[in-house]
Amino acid sequence: MVNASKERFGQEDLSEVFADANEVVVARGKKILRFQMKKEPPAPEEFAKAVLGPSGNLRAPTIKTGKRWLVGFNEEAYAERFD
Repeated sequence: MVNASKERFGQEDLSEVFADANEVVVARGKKILRFQMKKEPPAPEEFAKAVLGPSGNLRAPTIKTGKRWLVGFNEEAYAERFD
């Protein structure tokens, strides 16, 4: 389990943290970004910009559910996964 509010993960940790991810869903306000990590791996800089907050650490909340990760909070993205 990753607790992004207690453990700090920066850009150098991203490849290790998301190594087994098939999909990463990133909520940034009302905008939702979807990264298909195996099918179409994103550019490292683009991915880091999406999942890291202003402090340079992994944004919270970050939840792993199977091979899908949810980064940030968006009610629609959570409802899609947990309803």
